[in-house]
Amino acid sequence: MKAIVCNEFGPISDLEYKDIDDPTPGKGQVRVKILASGVNFPDGLLVQGLYQVRPELPFVPGMEFCGEVVELGEGVKHLKVGQRLIGSSQKYGAFAEQVI
Repeated sequence: MKAIVCNEFGPISDLEYKDIDDPTPGKGQVRVKILASGVNFPDGLLVQGLYQVRPELPFVPGMEFCGEVVELGEGVKHLKVGQRLIGSSQKYGAFAEQVI
């Protein structure tokens, strides 16, 4: 899948658009096809290393998204494949085609 990747902290212009592995949902998680992502001021700070936390590099930024459930992890019973939702990712990752 395609994603915007932060390989090192720096200007937003240094982000790289590239192929990465599809994510696999674990127990209690779902894989979501991203339809739209929110771009926020903290995202800009995060990739520059200026936010309160500094993720381990490399990482895919993006915290807010809307999308469609494409795969359920073990034990997920409150959602269905094909269901649309909005969400916030636990460890960033919304600037990609899919997120957990």
